[in-house]
This record gives sequence, structure tokens and C-alpha cells, in this order.
Amino acid sequence: QVQLAESGGGSVQSGDSLRLSCTASEYTGVIYFMGWFRQAPGKEREAVAITYRDGIKTWYADSIQGRFTLSPDKAKRTLYLQMDSLTPEDTALYTCVADRNSWPFTQWADPTRYGFWGQGTQVTVSS
Repeated sequence: QVQLAESGGGSVQSGDSLRLSCTASEYTGVIYFMGWFRQAPGKEREAVAITYRDGIKTWYADSIQGRFTLSPDKAKRTLYLQMDSLTPEDTALYTCVADRNSWPFTQWADPTRYGFWGQGTQVTVSS
């Protein structure tokens, strides 16, 4: 089992920054994929940013490209999502995901590929 604990959400103004954290525990093996999905009310779940093997490769959604940055801390088994220049369109429940298996990179945005999900942390951006 991989337990994922998120923190760092909150309510901010447009243009502000937030940093989300996700710590993996209860598992000492290799986590191949880890990252963040988000879902806003009435919208489909969206892969935001995913990393393979603690930064060997990273993918970002087009909608946040250049504004969000993933940073893994291997020693702490923690993944940070730095979110800058936030807009109201970034308002969503952000959920940390992980998987212990290696599979084709082309499927990085497929939510069914991730076996472990956190509880989620709410990010609200007001204009």
C-alpha cells in the first residue's frame, strides 16, 4: 500500500502562489509515477503534472505549462507542486496520485493508471 498525504491548499487571490505537498508512506519500494490530478465542479478530472522516478521525466498539462513546477524530495518521499500566477480557472480539488508499476509514458494522463490516490486538497482562486 502507498499512503498519500497532501497539504498546502487554500484560498488565494488571482496572481498569487501556492505550494502543495504530497508525502508517500507505508511503502518502501519504488514509486514509478507520482503527481497531481485536479477536478473542478462540473469538469472532468485533469492530469496536472506527473513525474516518473522522482524527476527522470516530467509531464505538465498545457493549461498550466510554465506556471506550475514539480519538485521531488527523494529523501522525504515528498513531491511538491509549486503553483505560480494562479487564476480562477485553477480552482479545483487537487489530488496526489502514485503508482508502483512502470507502464508506457504515453498514458501519463490516464487516471485509471494510478493505483493510489490521496484525499485531495482544495485550491480556490478568486479574481
